[in-house]
Amino acid sequence: MSMKYLIATVVETIIKVVVIAGVIVFVFRSATQAYEFGYRVFADQPVSASGGRTITVSVEESASLKEIARMLEERGLIEDANLFIVQELLSAYHGKIVPGIYDLSTDMTASQMLEIMADPASKEDEESGSTPAPVETHSDKAKEGDPEGEIENAGADGEEVSPDGAEQPESGE
Repeated sequence: MSMKYLIATVVETIIKVVVIAGVIVFVFRSATQAYEFGYRVFADQPVSASGGRTITVSVEESASLKEIARMLEERGLIEDANLFIVQELLSAYHGKIVPGIYDLSTDMTASQMLEIMADPASKEDEESGSTPAPVETHSDKAKEGDPEGEIENAGADGEEVSPDGAEQPESGE
């Protein structure tokens, strides 16, 4: 009976070693894939490094992030839709994609595409070289300590400006 016991112990030990080796391989592969995915999230690379092609895409108002990502993947603008979803979730543009028609290029990173789709008006302003000037209202002046709106009549150098646009010297001079 000791021979049967010895064989059973050896078989049991072999099975334990195989199971432990399988678990180690599984954990190693999973960790490697997780690292590679995480690296790709933050090491944003375009599909083509240079000479990309421009593709026009349409984002519908009812389109979900997953649908947008799948469409970009199908059009060849991104390599992995799931990666794009994670990048959008972690970006400053989370939930800010605006419906519309966009010209995107294969030499753009996912971040650049998100920036364009999240705020198309600011991208057009950057391309035209103009930035919209902030408009100051009368209520803004009152909040800043000018309840009478006297700043309204001040020129660039602080001198008063008449309604016809001519500067007038300050009364103390």
